[in-house]
Amino acid sequence: MLYKFKSKATGDLILLEPQGKQILRIIGKDPGAQGIILPNEMLAAIDALQAAVVQEEQAHQAAKDAHKAGLEKGETTPIPDGVRSITLKQRVVTFIDMLRRAHAEDKEVVWGV
Repeated sequence: MLYKFKSKATGDLILLEPQGKQILRIIGKDPGAQGIILPNEMLAAIDALQAAVVQEEQAHQAAKDAHKAGLEKGETTPIPDGVRSITLKQRVVTFIDMLRRAHAEDKEVVWGV
Protein backbone atom coordinates (compact mmCIF):
# COMPACT_ATOMS: atom_id res chain seq x y z
CA MET A 1 0.00 0.00 0.00
CA LEU A 2 1.09 3.55 -0.65
CA TYR A 3 0.16 6.65 1.31
CA LYS A 4 -0.67 9.59 -0.91
CA PHE A 5 -0.80 12.81 1.09
CA LYS A 6 -2.62 15.71 -0.56
CA SER A 7 -3.12 19.37 0.24
CA LYS A 8 -4.46 22.32 -1.71
CA ALA A 9 -1.33 24.20 -0.58
CA THR A 10 1.22 21.76 -2.01
CA GLY A 11 1.80 18.99 -4.48
CA ASP A 12 1.07 15.39 -3.54
CA LEU A 13 3.52 13.41 -1.42
CA ILE A 14 3.67 9.64 -1.81
CA LEU A 15 5.23 7.40 0.83
CA LEU A 16 5.58 3.64 1.04
CA GLU A 17 3.41 1.98 3.67
CA PRO A 18 6.09 1.41 6.38
CA GLN A 19 7.32 5.01 6.23
CA GLY A 20 3.80 6.45 6.00
CA LYS A 21 2.67 4.44 9.03
CA GLN A 22 5.76 5.46 10.98
CA ILE A 23 5.20 9.16 10.31
CA LEU A 24 1.49 8.98 11.12
CA ARG A 25 2.18 7.18 14.40
CA ILE A 26 4.81 9.75 15.36
CA ILE A 27 2.31 12.59 14.89
CA GLY A 28 -0.39 10.70 16.81
CA LYS A 29 -2.61 9.79 13.87
CA ASP A 30 -4.19 6.43 13.14
CA PRO A 31 -2.31 5.01 10.14
CA GLY A 32 -5.54 3.92 8.51
CA ALA A 33 -6.41 4.04 4.85
CA GLN A 34 -7.89 7.55 5.17
CA GLY A 35 -7.30 10.51 7.40
CA ILE A 36 -6.82 14.22 7.81
CA ILE A 37 -4.38 16.56 9.52
CA LEU A 38 -6.04 19.85 10.36
CA PRO A 39 -4.12 23.14 10.27
CA ASN A 40 -4.41 23.51 14.06
CA GLU A 41 -2.67 20.11 14.47
CA MET A 42 0.24 20.80 12.16
CA LEU A 43 2.63 22.67 14.46
CA ALA A 44 2.37 19.89 17.07
CA ALA A 45 2.92 17.32 14.31
CA ILE A 46 6.05 19.16 13.15
CA ASP A 47 7.35 19.29 16.73
CA ALA A 48 6.70 15.56 17.18
CA LEU A 49 8.55 14.73 13.95
CA GLN A 50 11.51 16.92 14.88
CA ALA A 51 11.68 15.32 18.35
CA ALA A 52 11.63 11.85 16.78
CA VAL A 53 14.47 12.88 14.45
CA VAL A 54 16.57 14.08 17.40
CA GLN A 55 15.87 10.85 19.29
CA GLU A 56 16.88 8.73 16.29
CA GLU A 57 20.06 10.76 15.74
CA GLN A 58 21.03 10.31 19.39
CA ALA A 59 20.43 6.56 19.16
CA HIS A 60 22.50 6.33 15.96
CA GLN A 61 25.34 8.30 17.55
CA ALA A 62 25.31 6.09 20.63
CA ALA A 63 25.44 2.98 18.41
CA LYS A 64 28.34 4.43 16.42
CA ASP A 65 30.20 5.35 19.59
CA ALA A 66 29.73 1.86 21.01
CA HIS A 67 30.90 0.33 17.74
CA LYS A 68 33.98 2.58 17.67
CA ALA A 69 34.79 1.77 21.30
CA GLY A 70 34.52 -1.93 20.51
CA LEU A 71 36.90 -1.56 17.57
CA GLU A 72 39.39 0.32 19.73
CA LYS A 73 39.34 -2.61 22.18
CA GLY A 74 40.06 -5.00 19.33
CA GLU A 75 36.54 -6.39 19.16
CA THR A 76 35.09 -7.20 15.78
CA THR A 77 31.52 -6.06 15.86
CA PRO A 78 29.20 -5.53 12.93
CA ILE A 79 28.17 -2.01 12.01
CA PRO A 80 25.04 -1.21 14.04
CA ASP A 81 21.64 -1.51 12.37
CA GLY A 82 20.38 1.69 10.87
CA VAL A 83 23.74 3.44 10.62
CA ARG A 84 23.90 3.04 6.86
CA SER A 85 20.18 3.29 6.17
CA ILE A 86 18.09 6.27 5.16
CA THR A 87 17.40 8.28 8.29
CA LEU A 88 14.10 9.52 9.61
CA LYS A 89 15.36 13.05 9.07
CA GLN A 90 15.75 12.35 5.36
CA ARG A 91 12.31 10.76 5.18
CA VAL A 92 10.37 13.51 6.96
CA VAL A 93 11.91 16.63 5.41
CA THR A 94 9.35 16.80 2.58
CA PHE A 95 6.49 15.91 4.92
CA ILE A 96 7.45 18.70 7.32
CA ASP A 97 7.66 21.09 4.38
CA MET A 98 4.17 20.02 3.31
CA LEU A 99 2.83 20.62 6.82
CA ARG A 100 4.46 24.05 7.06
CA ARG A 101 3.12 25.19 3.71
CA ALA A 102 -0.37 23.82 4.39
CA HIS A 103 -0.41 25.47 7.81
CA ALA A 104 0.65 28.81 6.33
CA GLU A 105 -2.28 28.65 3.91
CA ASP A 106 -4.70 27.19 6.52
CA LYS A 107 -5.30 24.08 4.39
CA GLU A 108 -5.61 20.52 5.65
CA VAL A 109 -3.51 17.54 4.58
CA VAL A 110 -5.47 14.41 3.73
CA TRP A 111 -4.65 10.90 2.64
CA GLY A 112 -6.65 8.09 1.10
CA VAL A 113 -9.41 10.30 -0.31
